[in-house]
Amino acid sequence: MIPPEEASARRREIEDKLKQEEETLSFIRESLEKSDQLTKNMVSILSSFESRLMKLENSIIPVHKQTENLQRLQENVEKTLSCLDHVISYYHVAKDTEKIIKEGPTGRLEEYLGCMARIQKAVEYFQDNNPDSPELNRVKSLFERGKESLESEFRSLMTRHTKPVPPILILDLISGDDEIDTQEDMILEHLPESVLQDIVRISLWLVEYGRNQDFMNVYYQIRSSQLDRSIKGLKEHFRKNSSSTGIPYSPAIQNKRKDTPTKKPIKRPGTIRKAQNLLKQYSQHGLDGKKGASNLIPMEGRDDMLDIEIDAYIHCVSAFVKLAQSEYQLLTEIIPEHHQKKTFDSLIQESLDNLMIEGDNIVSAARKAIIRHDYSAVLTIFPILRHLKQTKPEFDQVLQGTAASTKNKLPGLITSMETTGAKALEDFADNIKAILFLQQLLDFQETAGAMLASQVLGDTYNIPLDPRETSSSASSYSSEFSRRLLSTYICKVLGNLQLNLLSKSKVYEDPALSAIFLHNNYNYILKSLEKSELIQLVAVTQKTAERSYREHIEQQIQTYQRSWLKVTEYISERNLPVFQSGVKLKDKERQMIKERFKGFNDGLEELCKIQKAWAIPDMEQRDKIRKAQKTIVKETYSAFLHRYGNVSFTKNLEKYIKYRVDQVGEMIEKLFDTSA
Repeated sequence: MIPPEEASARRREIEDKLKQEEETLSFIRESLEKSDQLTKNMVSILSSFESRLMKLENSIIPVHKQTENLQRLQENVEKTLSCLDHVISYYHVAKDTEKIIKEGPTGRLEEYLGCMARIQKAVEYFQDNNPDSPELNRVKSLFERGKESLESEFRSLMTRHTKPVPPILILDLISGDDEIDTQEDMILEHLPESVLQDIVRISLWLVEYGRNQDFMNVYYQIRSSQLDRSIKGLKEHFRKNSSSTGIPYSPAIQNKRKDTPTKKPIKRPGTIRKAQNLLKQYSQHGLDGKKGASNLIPMEGRDDMLDIEIDAYIHCVSAFVKLAQSEYQLLTEIIPEHHQKKTFDSLIQESLDNLMIEGDNIVSAARKAIIRHDYSAVLTIFPILRHLKQTKPEFDQVLQGTAASTKNKLPGLITSMETTGAKALEDFADNIKAILFLQQLLDFQETAGAMLASQVLGDTYNIPLDPRETSSSASSYSSEFSRRLLSTYICKVLGNLQLNLLSKSKVYEDPALSAIFLHNNYNYILKSLEKSELIQLVAVTQKTAERSYREHIEQQIQTYQRSWLKVTEYISERNLPVFQSGVKLKDKERQMIKERFKGFNDGLEELCKIQKAWAIPDMEQRDKIRKAQKTIVKETYSAFLHRYGNVSFTKNLEKYIKYRVDQVGEMIEKLFDTSA
């Protein structure tokens, strides 16, 4: 049983909790009612706000769209006004720039090029938008006038500031001797820097906007003249200041410190004089078979001048290389890259040709000296040839990219000098000394014969000893026996000389040149024998010696003539195609005729070019060989022209019928032209 007091307490507790729960429930109900009321109020507010927003949107959107249209219209108006200003500005270009264009670019190149840019844009505008406008003609005329002024300014700047390089400066440039402490990689300032920049800007404009290449011709012509004058100035400097004891080096080198090694005088001239004097001794025994005669021109009075000319030419060759290198460096700054090689090729032609002509003159003088047997004069080409060979690698490097004809000029000169020098050496070694020696024996026939007999050379030379011509003493040998011994000895020397010539002739790859070499030597030997009594002495034991030499000479002429077969075979009767007269030629027949003409033309030109440089000193033999060859070729070519000259095998007759018959004869007439 729960006590009454405890039960009463629990009841009160429960009643209190119940009362609290009722109060809480009442509070929740009131809160829900307030929340519902607030929700209703919020919904009402939102509905009202939505309604107002819709009204606002309906009012603002049209205004916004109208504002956008107005802004777009404003932008279009502004763009239109800007375009109008831009277009109108083109109509004012001619007026705004005409004065500056007329006055020219001198002294204000930047402003001038700016005006030219405006004019060019105006030209482009009118061409694209209003090609019939008179303004187009006006601005085009102004543009052409401005371009001409820029071309004129280019020429003027180049002309006014291009000057020959002083000889002293050139000598500094080429004096790169290991013993001299000169500055390395010396650079020539051909044009002032400010002038160079103006020239470069004009060049770029003319190429990019002027569409003009004439200024490149102006450039190479002016610089070519400068290069040539520089080299000629150096040569003149040598002539005025040189002496046989040394060469005129620049003060920059001569005024160095005392402990600085200086350039030693060139020893080459003394060496030449020594050799010349030695050759004089040989020639004084008579190269033409007459004792005491000399074909040498006296050297006194010409040695010093000759030495100066040699040194001048050698230094001019070196100067050309250095100056050409410098010119190419300058050219790369002014001329567009894809035109540089061609322009440089044109620029150096005059100076290079002058060097080659002078070199050819040296070769020509040497050839003439050989003809008159003045072998001492030939020695002048050796120092020049040595220098040309030493300089050739630099030449090749400088001439990279130039035309083949330009590159081949120096090798051609070197080959010509080598051929001439080799001929002089061969003629001297193989002919002169042997022939001179044999000619001297004529004055000592009895002594020489007795000398041979005393050594019992009869056995050596297979000469039968006649008891009537001999005795126990060598001194009692008959003069006839001694003469036969001497004749046999001379024949042996001549035989050895002939074998030596045959051996040396094999060094020539061209059989025709080998034949000319042997022809010249055989002819020289025969002429030398005939001019003296040697031919009678040889005839003692060799009755047919003279005839044998003539046969050898004729054989070499025939061998030479075979070199022309590769020319005449194209047009010879047996190789000509057969066709019926009046019948149209087939393509194959026309092509065959073209090939015949082309083969003949190419072969003729090639042989004439090569053989013109060969020499036949004997005028009679030279004329004989020319005449025979001319007759053969002209007759064959004449027959060929008669058959095909009027045949319609091509529309371009000049391309294939390049020469008349008489022209072919004139070309052959220039073969072996030792004076060329």
